[in-house]
Amino acid sequence: MKNLTRRQFILVTALSAGFAACTQPIEQQQVIATDSQDLDAGEVKIPVADGEIPAYRAMPATGKNFPVVLVIQEIFGVHEHIQDVCRRFAGLGYFAVAPELYARQGDVSQIEDIQTVIKTVVSKVPDAQVMADLDATVAWAEKTGKADTERLGITGFCWGGRIVWLYAAHNPSVKAGVAWYGRLVGEANALRPKHPIDIAPDLAVPVLGLYGGQDRGIPLETVEQMEQALQTGESGSEFIIYEDAPHGFHADYRPSYRPKVAADGWQKLQDWFKKYGV
Repeated sequence: MKNLTRRQFILVTALSAGFAACTQPIEQQQVIATDSQDLDAGEVKIPVADGEIPAYRAMPATGKNFPVVLVIQEIFGVHEHIQDVCRRFAGLGYFAVAPELYARQGDVSQIEDIQTVIKTVVSKVPDAQVMADLDATVAWAEKTGKADTERLGITGFCWGGRIVWLYAAHNPSVKAGVAWYGRLVGEANALRPKHPIDIAPDLAVPVLGLYGGQDRGIPLETVEQMEQALQTGESGSEFIIYEDAPHGFHADYRPSYRPKVAADGWQKLQDWFKKYGV
């Protein structure tokens, strides 16, 4: 990081339109497209310690004091699907914001191979950086005068599902979290010193885990390990396992999409947030 200016350090200064290149081809016939009618939606800049990172924010066009939902990206960054999820939340009356959490490591939107995405960008993103950027996002939301950060929730998918667990442990002001098929166990290293299973006993925030029984990347035995670890704490966290669902069952632009399961998970998320005051 020596001798880097803010401009040089923040590599990604704007969000890309559309879907990430490595998600092609898109299953267009099933994509959910939420328009911006009656919403205030678009790209914003979040001040962070070393500059600004781009984010997508959506909220109702009128009113204020909206409950806040942090929307955490999949491995593909803040592309169109994540932006659409923000608009869905806004349509429900939320202030939803998805910061680009890879901004310093690189732009994944034009990389066509998922292994290259992981090797060149995702593997280099420190958890500490992510936690700090989410803290900055909450602080920014509060300063807008439109958001009620006392009613703060977080949800995320895949890569972002893991982050939900970690941020819920990092920031006890979060009222509730919903993690969609995020990895729970793994080897510790300098960038990722802890995984969800490591924070489970001390977790105070209730997190709902929505996981697929046919997820080849997240074996059910790891979910069972997490459940056991959570039982030693008092967060009230729970899991729902959709037995026939694969990884990515909420991603309506991918072949993994399962409409009925995704719709049920979305309703469970809303119920969970309402139960805990988000």
